[in-house]
Amino acid sequence: MKILLTTLNAKYIHSNLSLKYLYMSAVEHRRSIDVREFTINNDDDYIYTEIIRGGYSAVCFSCYIWNISRVLYLVENLKKAKPEMKIALGGPEVSFEPIDFLRSHKSVDYIMVGEGEEIFRDFVKTFVSRNQAFDKVKGLIYRLGGKIFVNPPADMQEFDSVPFPYGFLLPSDDRIVYYESVRGCPFQCSYCLSSVEKHVRPLPLERVKKEVSFFLFKHVKQVKFIDRTFNYDRGRCNQLVKYIMDHDNGITNFHFEICGDLIDEEFLRLLGAARKGLFQVEIGVQSLNPLALGAVDRQKNTDKLLPNIQQLVQLGTVHTHVDLIAGLPFEDYLSFIDSFNGVYQLGADQLQLGFLKLLKGTKIREEKDKYGYVFRESAPYEVIANKFMSAEGMARLKMVEHLLDLYYNRGGFQKTLEYAIQHLQVTAFDFYEELAYFFYLKGYQHRSHKKEDLYRIFYEYACWKDRSLPGVAADIQELLTADMQRTLNPDAVKKFNKKGWNIDRRTI
Repeated sequence: MKILLTTLNAKYIHSNLSLKYLYMSAVEHRRSIDVREFTINNDDDYIYTEIIRGGYSAVCFSCYIWNISRVLYLVENLKKAKPEMKIALGGPEVSFEPIDFLRSHKSVDYIMVGEGEEIFRDFVKTFVSRNQAFDKVKGLIYRLGGKIFVNPPADMQEFDSVPFPYGFLLPSDDRIVYYESVRGCPFQCSYCLSSVEKHVRPLPLERVKKEVSFFLFKHVKQVKFIDRTFNYDRGRCNQLVKYIMDHDNGITNFHFEICGDLIDEEFLRLLGAARKGLFQVEIGVQSLNPLALGAVDRQKNTDKLLPNIQQLVQLGTVHTHVDLIAGLPFEDYLSFIDSFNGVYQLGADQLQLGFLKLLKGTKIREEKDKYGYVFRESAPYEVIANKFMSAEGMARLKMVEHLLDLYYNRGGFQKTLEYAIQHLQVTAFDFYEELAYFFYLKGYQHRSHKKEDLYRIFYEYACWKDRSLPGVAADIQELLTADMQRTLNPDAVKKFNKKGWNIDRRTI
């Protein structure tokens, strides 16, 4: 009997850590298990055909907000093609309200609720033995004889007992390698699934060092720690940072998500001495509105947070990524502008403007009526409006997000952006909002654009501004030229100069 363990990742460069954990947990039955990772960009027919031709007796999907609709479409058609094929689902997107889910989706035979290592191990053992004693598998909800059976929940696992996920399934050279040294989070943000678990379970420090050494030995391009708060224990964090620096191979990059409040002098000292490119950090600011933060149980000291981030940025050795969330309670349009401007001035390498999602199982979803949330009923459950911000306001922020990604996060416009915000005498948000208005008014949102055309569009915007601020177009053209020469390869610059600054309207 052959079992397929699979998922659909959001991008090719992503890999799925859960599949590796599950495979290693059932490694004694590895000859009966295949592991395949597809992406949401793969054609449905391709995925369907690959699974059908594999001759599997059971297919197990790892389900998330980005793939659940595609998974259900595949499951329905796989079941039609092979009614005897068993379908099992696991992951955060099916671990909440699983009985209703099973009732609604007749093609699904099993749901594994919660952390899956022990559940999957026991499921595989039962399945390959053909004894059908699934009532002994804790954490399993299943359909049998037209009835739904609900087993007792699985016990919380001792994280140290979970095997190293890359013991047999080696990391790919061209994909991000995900790694977990801590399960759980010390904070209880009401919009995050990590708040559901009340415990923090770290792996022993020596084990983490040993496993990090494996990635360094393999010259993995990037290791992304999925720990929700890497520096929750500042001493442990600093020891790991120092260990990585001491064993730096000159190739591998490490990504951490940290709490800005907890940045200390030792952390800054270490990162200041690190090889540029060795570390990148992500900091979830989310909002500077104390009412919004309090409403989602996120008590942050912004007076400490912002200077800490600024010091980190000024080191110049670390790629910094900061996040904001639109749609929080008590955050209206004007309040969000204040949050945006306050975070933008920090000068981080990337500023992600995200939108609140009311994920299954989170406290904020239970409070949807309290705050008047209107949200998408299917994944990813993104907020449309609430008591504090209209749907039109959210749409305007979507426009700003689009231009922020094109011109700030994509890079290549640093000097021009600095000049524009300073000399147009507007706030950062006002600038991006106006640029977005121009961009959408001209219809440029209807298609994707090459980097070269983004320079042309910016110049066209500058010419529009030149009517009220004479001379600004010439200044911006000069700065765009300098930014372009720093960013594009020489051949691309020559091609640009040959074509000129006027954008081809036929490409819109």
